[in-house]
Amino acid sequence: MTEARWWRDAVIYQIYPRSFADSDGDGTGDLNGVRARLPYLRDLGVDAIWFTPWYASPLADGGYDVADYRAIDPQFGTLADAEALIGEAKEMGIRTIVDVVPNHVSDQHVWFRQAVAAGPGSPERERFWFRDGRGEHGELPPTDWTSSFSGRTWTRVPDGQWYLHLFAPQQPDLNWNHPDVRREHEDVLRFWFDRGVAGIRVDSATMPVKDPALPEVPETFGPGEHPFVDRDGLHDIYRSWRAIADSYAEPRVLVGEIWLDDRHRFARYLRSDEMHSAFNFDFMSRPWDAKEFRDSIQSTLDAHAPVAAPATWVLSNHDVTRPVTRYGRAESGFSFADKRFGTPTDLALGERRARAAALLTAALPGALYIYQGDELGLPEVEDLPLDVLQDPMHFRSGGVDPGRDGCRVPIPWTRTGSSCGFGPDTSDAQPWLPQPAGWNERSVEAQTGDPGSMLSLYRRALALRRSEPGLRGESFDLLDSREDVLAFRRDDVLCVVNLGDEPLPLPDHREVLLASTTVDGDHLPADAAAWLRA
Repeated sequence: MTEARWWRDAVIYQIYPRSFADSDGDGTGDLNGVRARLPYLRDLGVDAIWFTPWYASPLADGGYDVADYRAIDPQFGTLADAEALIGEAKEMGIRTIVDVVPNHVSDQHVWFRQAVAAGPGSPERERFWFRDGRGEHGELPPTDWTSSFSGRTWTRVPDGQWYLHLFAPQQPDLNWNHPDVRREHEDVLRFWFDRGVAGIRVDSATMPVKDPALPEVPETFGPGEHPFVDRDGLHDIYRSWRAIADSYAEPRVLVGEIWLDDRHRFARYLRSDEMHSAFNFDFMSRPWDAKEFRDSIQSTLDAHAPVAAPATWVLSNHDVTRPVTRYGRAESGFSFADKRFGTPTDLALGERRARAAALLTAALPGALYIYQGDELGLPEVEDLPLDVLQDPMHFRSGGVDPGRDGCRVPIPWTRTGSSCGFGPDTSDAQPWLPQPAGWNERSVEAQTGDPGSMLSLYRRALALRRSEPGLRGESFDLLDSREDVLAFRRDDVLCVVNLGDEPLPLPDHREVLLASTTVDGDHLPADAAAWLRA
């Protein structure tokens, strides 16, 4: 793949800055911590790093409530630290992608504070969705829309008007019909592109545009008819962003967070003058089942083909239960609505399957995303004390949903130290979320040099993915196989995944390039994957 098209089959590593590495010992990860760990990422074999928001924020929703896009949150460092990180990573051959959240800002953003102070009917309120309430005295919210974080989507201000927030109350939605909103985001893109950022990940990309009439969500609706999801007006916005991205000598990349079941509507965001790629959440949500995976892979490739866009493959992220835990459950798919405390998990089974899933996704054509810690086989931390939980999904569910903090626990680097190397040993500060007992044995130090570790498996897989021509191209052929087996060929490389309960006789091959577990003769054990030379 040429340098200009690096994003089509890149390995992109997601960094949750708060939980990656703490350089100053205050218990919170920071950008200088990432800078110190760049050699680890280079040796792992990644092409780019994607940061969840590192901007100034009250952190009511992990930084997705942005107060100032042109400033780094003091907990993470300074703008100079970010610029240094971008430059140092590039010197190691690693590009940087940052998050932009067009749907909303923080309630501490200067625009929103001005809007609340200015009062009803003011120009400042037109940048948001302020409305009078229903009922005799306006005591009822303007609509009965439901929040992505559970509960209602409107909050009342002291003067009696209500403002819209599709997420938490601290995240007021912007009105994309307002020229200031559009112009500001275009300027933010240029601000970061000018500092060497290679791409933008667009959060909640299907939600910024609303039907200005604010109707209720109908029981049934046609394409583009939902009042606040997948509105046709979004495409004009992203075409303008693409023009900005393409104006640079090294064109920048746009990656969309697009949760849509309609594959045709999904593909519209990936036309040649809009986004370059989008996250494939369908695969991540599927249970451990050969037919489910086969259908997801084929439908994903079919959806991307008409627009010649690359697929993306994701096992988890900062919002989703980690694969080692997820695949060890009776219900091994993922749904936000089904998350509950106390779900039984077989971690040994989950780890075997997560190892196989790592090889499966790394062998597929397109871009591969790895969430920090998945390469260490970290499980979801499900016994965090209730008094340390911070995720609004937990609180807005009335405490039913455990939230997303369990996949955000600071990762372990060393066998020793009060925070397993997350922070300096000289610090008395505890990580912002406590690490569980035994975390040290899952650390980078513990796994380095162990040929059977998850980290060693990832390192070998990414090295082969880079060196094998068949795994860098776009060829792909699903092969006929047993019902509980998924097999496909890419040039002279075969990927075989046994999702059944019995050992699988391997097809004819010259050598085993890599396997997720020990291959017994010519049989692949259950819950295992292998790459074979055809």
